[in-house]
Amino acid sequence: MGTGGTGTTGSAGATGRGTEHAGSFLTTRWSVVRDAAGDDPARARDALAVLCETSWYPLYAYVRRRGYGPDDALDCTQAFFARLLEKRDLGGADPGRGRFRAYLLGALKHFLAGERRRERAEKRGGGRAPLSLDPPLDPADAESRYGLEPAHGETPERAFERDWARALIERTFDVLGRDYARAGKASVFEALRGELLPADAGRPRAAIAAELGMEEGAVKVALHRLRRRFGEQLRREIGETLPDRSGVDEELGRLLAALGRD
Repeated sequence: MGTGGTGTTGSAGATGRGTEHAGSFLTTRWSVVRDAAGDDPARARDALAVLCETSWYPLYAYVRRRGYGPDDALDCTQAFFARLLEKRDLGGADPGRGRFRAYLLGALKHFLAGERRRERAEKRGGGRAPLSLDPPLDPADAESRYGLEPAHGETPERAFERDWARALIERTFDVLGRDYARAGKASVFEALRGELLPADAGRPRAAIAAELGMEEGAVKVALHRLRRRFGEQLRREIGETLPDRSGVDEELGRLLAALGRD
């Protein structure tokens, strides 16, 4: 399926460290949200760590676009996730209200409007150590990635949609890469993954066949299967961010449009 010119590398490691949850893409599953808002501290922390792992960069980039410098953006993003855990602010995340990315962005906006200042005051005077939740992406790598973002003069909100769409695609690559590796076909996946995105596609089939030691016909069949699985998996990831799967097509179109602005 086509995904528009994303400009993303599609790398399974593009989201940084901690990919152990990639196989089920727990980024925005509402069950994970409920865990993060629950009464079990250990389970809540684990759930929030997963949410942080897969949505951290889009939120960090949003804060940067709001005029924060690298260090302040890092502190703010970390404090936002810490507050979600310490204050159970995810309790208001109701799947009946729509897309999780919209909820998360709204929560961040609210935080930027005043919660950050109160959080710092509490940590200074509360007599307890600040919660430490390691960012899933090295701060230097995050800033390097941010520096490569296209300069469109678009709103931070529209750029956030693009980054969110990229994260979904990167996770889709991650899931498929793991599946192919388990099946002993990692080399097939690595040779064909670039053909899944129109911006990267076009490598001669003969060259791919020679690299893999396969017939061109077999390469075409393998690519057809991978494209089908890519489309299915991407829709599955999108479905996990919605209150129900009836809105997958609409959300897919919206995210592809965001990617097309690259």
